[in-house]
Amino acid sequence: MKLITAHRILIAAGIAFFLLYALIQARQFSSHGGGAGALVQAVVAAAIAIGLIIYYRSLKQWGRR
Repeated sequence: MKLITAHRILIAAGIAFFLLYALIQARQFSSHGGGAGALVQAVVAAAIAIGLIIYYRSLKQWGRR
């Protein structure tokens, strides 16, 4: 296994984690009255997931060098 393959796997796991965390926090905010903290955490986690998705898509070029 090449190092870039392991890196892609770890980035994909990070994306999945942050999306799951954003969903959990959004659910807590909407159903349990979690307050502004839960909403902020959901938005930040979603933003990090989007950033990781953009980074993951840029890794497609690395295998072709």
